[in-house]
Amino acid sequence: MTKFGVILGVVAVLGAGWLMWSVRGSVLGTPTTGPLLELDLEDQAVYRQLAQGITSGDPTGTIGIIEFGDYQCPGCGGFALAVKPQIDLALVQTGRAYFQFFDFPLTNMHPHAFLAARAARCAGDQDLYWEYHQELFRNQSSWSGRQSAVGAFLGYAQGLGLDQDTFEGCVKSDKYADVVTANMSLGREAGVSGTPTIFLNVKGQGLRPVMRNDFQAIEAAIESALEDLETAGN
Repeated sequence: MTKFGVILGVVAVLGAGWLMWSVRGSVLGTPTTGPLLELDLEDQAVYRQLAQGITSGDPTGTIGIIEFGDYQCPGCGGFALAVKPQIDLALVQTGRAYFQFFDFPLTNMHPHAFLAARAARCAGDQDLYWEYHQELFRNQSSWSGRQSAVGAFLGYAQGLGLDQDTFEGCVKSDKYADVVTANMSLGREAGVSGTPTIFLNVKGQGLRPVMRNDFQAIEAAIESALEDLETAGN
């Protein structure tokens, strides 16, 4: 996981004072309402430490592809299964860009999305974040409609060979609830209102929204950004 650094510099920090976030996942996979934590958003160091994306590729690269996504969102599932493999092959593995995923569970309509985000990060504790990420999206139609998704989430971990006791203990705790909540606040401040939302993070220029979520649009946006950088350097 990478600390949220570059994006924070180009996204406005929330207004002065204290903000109470009230979204957290219960051990049954249904969000409950109640105070999770207080973030003093005047303290940028705290904000930077809490908001964390998961990175594939070299995060010091010139171009970053930033996704704010929701594991229970069908559009995010389509992006993960059809577009992200193209990004990995053509852009990340070739060093043209890195990819970062930030959690943005739409808790008002997707009751298991917050817990799913935490479960993926629990899998990341055992170095299988991206494998679990894809497993959640591949099986989205199966777990999304359940009253409780915990059993399914534990089953996917077992299928990937994760240590079950460690994973279950993580999922049934509140671990990463603060990180997911901070990512949600970050997305809102960046103007995210739906998922998936894609930005380019261009070194020295900040965030650029990508208006479509298909591979061709993302690749074209990267080429445009690189041309702008070349022009600015002349």
